[in-house]
Amino acid sequence: MSTQFIFFSGKGGVGKTSMACTHAVRYADEGRRTLIVTTDPASNLADVFEQKIGHQITPVSGVSNLSAMEIDPDTATREYIDRAMAPLRAAFPPQVVKVMEEQMSGPCTAEVAAFDRFTDFIVSDKGAPDFDVVIFDTAPTGHTIRLLELPAEWSQSIATASAGSGQTCIGPAAAIQDAKRKYEHALGALRDETLATFIFVLHPEAIAIRETKRAIGELGKLEIHAFRLIINGIIPASEKANPLFAARSQMQTRYLAQIQAELPYPSQSMILLSGEIQGAARLRQVGKIFFDGEPTPVELEAARGKPVKIVTSSIEEVTARILPKGQRRTVFFAGKGGVGKTVASCMTAVWLARQGHKTLLLTTDPAAHLGDVLGQPVGDNVTVVSGQTSLWAVKIDPKAAAETYKARILGDARQRGRPESALKVMEEELESPCTEEMAAFDQFIDYASQSQWDAMVFDTAPTGHTMRLLELPMDWSQQIDVKVFASVEGNAADNVAKQRFGKVIEMMRDQEQSTFAFVMYPESTPVLEAWRASQELATVGIHTGLVVANFVIPPEQVTPFARARRAMQVKYLAEIRERFAVPVLEIPLLPQEVKGLEMLVEIGVLAYGNESRLPSLKPKDWNQK
Repeated sequence: MSTQFIFFSGKGGVGKTSMACTHAVRYADEGRRTLIVTTDPASNLADVFEQKIGHQITPVSGVSNLSAMEIDPDTATREYIDRAMAPLRAAFPPQVVKVMEEQMSGPCTAEVAAFDRFTDFIVSDKGAPDFDVVIFDTAPTGHTIRLLELPAEWSQSIATASAGSGQTCIGPAAAIQDAKRKYEHALGALRDETLATFIFVLHPEAIAIRETKRAIGELGKLEIHAFRLIINGIIPASEKANPLFAARSQMQTRYLAQIQAELPYPSQSMILLSGEIQGAARLRQVGKIFFDGEPTPVELEAARGKPVKIVTSSIEEVTARILPKGQRRTVFFAGKGGVGKTVASCMTAVWLARQGHKTLLLTTDPAAHLGDVLGQPVGDNVTVVSGQTSLWAVKIDPKAAAETYKARILGDARQRGRPESALKVMEEELESPCTEEMAAFDQFIDYASQSQWDAMVFDTAPTGHTMRLLELPMDWSQQIDVKVFASVEGNAADNVAKQRFGKVIEMMRDQEQSTFAFVMYPESTPVLEAWRASQELATVGIHTGLVVANFVIPPEQVTPFARARRAMQVKYLAEIRERFAVPVLEIPLLPQEVKGLEMLVEIGVLAYGNESRLPSLKPKDWNQK
């Protein structure tokens, strides 16, 4: 029997990892040899299974037949270079080998190495031991689509290089022909509906539905068509007695009808639980609820809540981390997928603009939801936000950025009088799939260097990919602009790049100019993920300045389910303050999604205050709309 490949995908924060782990435990308990692999750079597998896992296949404690692995991009890169260079070291002089290794030290190699390790599990003759089921717990949709597009793009890039210069940015084409065959094989497996299934996990909410539809459309272009849905987070029927959850349940009912009409795929539903999902025993319990329809023990969980005192931050403490102080203020909102980074970014940008500060709002997330929250389109060029003075918005789209980047690099080379033969080689290299990542980074540096704004607000991609972006100025200072600039005027180009990076690095480290705000909802996984990222950024001199605790359930709750969830959140609100020791902005769970300028203005005043012409606002005000 052939190995079955099951991909769990979807918007960040919809419960992909919980559902993937629940399935993995169930399959293993049924006697199937099961492996669960995460391709998310900010993996949470270890948190869910409550044990160390890492970049090797590791047996899961307490679950026979189940192993797990977290693909680490740095380790995968070292393995990839060693594997690719091994035969060349014996065949070429050390000087030539050194040049080849330098060519493989760029950002392209890191991207393809993680992807290469991923395909090892699909192409069975290399990599994993024999498994009946391999489950992929993937990164949020935008980056997963990128990952799944790579087999076709890299195969094409290698073929083109073989017919041209023979060189790719991941090594000589002659040395990676085996990779081309492996990528083609992997793509074939992904397309085979008897081997591979894609399960999209989504909440019954507008953005999650839109992102799922877009992802299914993109996979369709790759001739991948085997889809299933898990609609997660359904509010229990018992919450009709709770005005907040009853309003959210009504909202869900509308979106469930939309899902049924617009996403006609086999689907299952999973109820919103009153507690977290961690550990093998809990995963088995969730499996009984999901697969067998057993009831949820809400009352038992409610009794576990313990009283915890929470100290709240003042508005003055919070706004001191947001407002410009005689120079431009740049605010980065980061965190796990689905924690509300986009809403926090839009709310903050609108509020800053209404204080009279000339503000630019940007997103570096490929999924780009700024337009959904603002209620108006946001494109690749800086554009005025209609209805709000002093506010502009733009998204960094990797594909559009790549086209701009190619034109700039080639145009610059022509101005410098490079011969046509050199231009042809450069053009070939710029067709590499990794040009998109480099171009997006280049555009990030460009915006971060602009001085015409009073304030800039970055809505970033989920943690793992954002960490990579923010650390690039340090890591790539010797490598930016591909090898292309080096082949034109290496030293001059390096100096220009260093100056650009130096200014951005200085800006990100200066807490008078920049604020790194981690957004999270008060549960274990987002808190831990943000904490690890915060610690990592501190090692390069970038310190967290603000925490946004989102989706906080108000204290006054009457149902056992709501009290249980509130008790769980209170525990983590206290942990957030203890771990981060910075001002904490709490945003309440609202009865409906945040969309449009009017609502952003209102929650901005609720969060940051200081707009006297608006009445005093409380969360319950939205219940009446």
